[in-house]
Amino acid sequence: MEQNKDLFEHKSKNWDMNSIRVRNAKEISDIILNNIDINSSMEIVDFGAGTGLLSYFIAKHVSKIIAIDNSPSMLEEFRAKQSEFACETDIIKADIMKNDLKLSVDGIISSMTMHHIEDIEALFLKLFNMLHKGGFIAIADLDSEDGTFHSDNEGVYHYGFDREMLTNIAKEAGFININFKTANVIEKPHAKFSVFTMTAQKKI
Repeated sequence: MEQNKDLFEHKSKNWDMNSIRVRNAKEISDIILNNIDINSSMEIVDFGAGTGLLSYFIAKHVSKIIAIDNSPSMLEEFRAKQSEFACETDIIKADIMKNDLKLSVDGIISSMTMHHIEDIEALFLKLFNMLHKGGFIAIADLDSEDGTFHSDNEGVYHYGFDREMLTNIAKEAGFININFKTANVIEKPHAKFSVFTMTAQKKI
């Protein structure tokens, strides 16, 4: 997000109380664990980590999670429960698109963050360059929608994504073994919204 203000400040305290978010994170984590050969020696990044919902479900399967988010209030909630994670955790407050983090990791996970990033082509190049050879990405977000998923679209650059478009962007960045699975369908009073998990690998 290009905004400097914390768009999630008024939401962070109660973020994990939303059962839909918890269930969504669990469904996404199940797809990641069932489709990626994750092991206990891996160090991974969770970008847009928020309060750590996705990290929590992945933590016991890896050695270390580096949580990256540009929302101080969300990371405050992550930090408050840091001792509950079943692996080592680091927290970095940064905008992944504006900061040169110089990380080299085995994998990158993310849930419901990509629609807040304007330049998707640049994002995939950045993720590719952060990975070891053979490393993976597992990114969950909304399929294309009509802009009504969020009640407030401030900081939202994309109303979901077309899977074929993302496949082409990932290929251009250098990723292989690109796959999509539907992780969840979020039902709201006015509509249903499907959530995909996209996995891909950096060539060895």
